[in-house]
Amino acid sequence: MPEPTAPVYVISVAAALAGMHPQTLRTYDRLGLVSPDRSTGRGRRYSALDIAHLREVQRLSQEEGVNLAGVKRILELENQVVALQNRLADLQRELQASRQDASRRVSEVERRLHAAYRRELVPIRQGEVAVWRPRQS
Repeated sequence: MPEPTAPVYVISVAAALAGMHPQTLRTYDRLGLVSPDRSTGRGRRYSALDIAHLREVQRLSQEEGVNLAGVKRILELENQVVALQNRLADLQRELQASRQDASRRVSEVERRLHAAYRRELVPIRQGEVAVWRPRQS
């Protein structure tokens, strides 16, 4: 089975799979709603993902009553949402990595400080400790 983004279907097959006329696919391409890859001879080659997009355009225009300009805007906004979600996921991964790095650095600094404190401690025998108390007036 080919990749969902692999351009494998010629326009007539893509139109049949999407349940549309080939001229409708040309119109959608011209309007920038669904832009398939092109073969060497400039023929359109549709992927399974392109066909899914064609069906979504058809659903929005026929079932939801959205005009083609509205469909184009909806698709643009959906693409923007996906891009923002991907960017957010990237930033969350970066943040997690930074937190882990900061935690590791803090642990290392704490370990070094505790080691330095140990060297400065002087052992004493019990009973040799004098407690200072202020004079009462």
